[in-house]
Amino acid sequence: MAKTTRKTAPVSNHPPVELAIVGSVGLDTIETPVTLKERVLGGSASYACAAASFFTQVGMVGVVGTDFPKRYLNLYRQFGIDTDGLQIQKGKTFFWSGVYEQNMDHRSTRITELNVFADFCPELPPAYRTAQYLFLANISPDLQLHVLSQVKRPRFILLDTMDLWINVAKESLLKVIGKVTMLTLNEHEARHLTGEHSLVKAAKALLMLGPKYICIKKGEHGSILFTRKGIYLTPAFPLEVVHDPTGAGDTFAGGFLGALARSGLVSESAIRKAMTYGSIIASFGVEAFSLDRLKKLSLPEIETRARLFRKMGSVL
Repeated sequence: MAKTTRKTAPVSNHPPVELAIVGSVGLDTIETPVTLKERVLGGSASYACAAASFFTQVGMVGVVGTDFPKRYLNLYRQFGIDTDGLQIQKGKTFFWSGVYEQNMDHRSTRITELNVFADFCPELPPAYRTAQYLFLANISPDLQLHVLSQVKRPRFILLDTMDLWINVAKESLLKVIGKVTMLTLNEHEARHLTGEHSLVKAAKALLMLGPKYICIKKGEHGSILFTRKGIYLTPAFPLEVVHDPTGAGDTFAGGFLGALARSGLVSESAIRKAMTYGSIIASFGVEAFSLDRLKKLSLPEIETRARLFRKMGSVL
């Protein structure tokens, strides 16, 4: 194996990191029924960090190659994201290419090139290890466990996963699920992991594994929060046009955790309110490709849509 060099992307001094996010950083080529965008910024860490940055100081843990465009590093700084945890290794950045069907509900992958992401080993800078909130985005469960071995008693840990890890690393996945506060996954993954078709039964089985909260994502239909006390529904904000749903789940997760960190609470009511903000941020994110909508977004716009969202859901 060729020798690689590892360094981090330097940033100016930031306030203490309240939320650490560990995930992928990549370049995406995305085709929709009307548009093709080539090599735009992507990856779970990119979406989640950008979404969280509206509410709290967030630190990114990921890896890119030496081909990673400087304009994207500058964009992270524009969001105020701390990139001390972003490794830069000799080689090419993770690349993904996909195409969406006419209804934008389903997509197929054309190309996946792991590149430097194949040998990614997340190492948290000292300032990240004391972060009170942690998002373990969709990476190998063994890497997620490695991250957990570095942190010092965060108040809230959110975990994401996917079918691949259920198939090839279930034992490690079950181990990491037992160590987190909340597990988020889509309805197919919940059924696959538990063997239960009913989402209520699936959520009960997942709660038995250790988390206090289970968030099952239902795409354009929102999400469902399951606790040992009950069930809470968060619809998706209704939109006339969706330009790019890529990263919507990670945007939701980042917005949710950012809002939760801003509240300073981890109660069930605070979690419910934070999920509303996650849904709102995700609704903005899908209005354009990559982070193009988020980079033009302001907190007053978020709060305005949040008030409208709450009004839509009021019961007379």
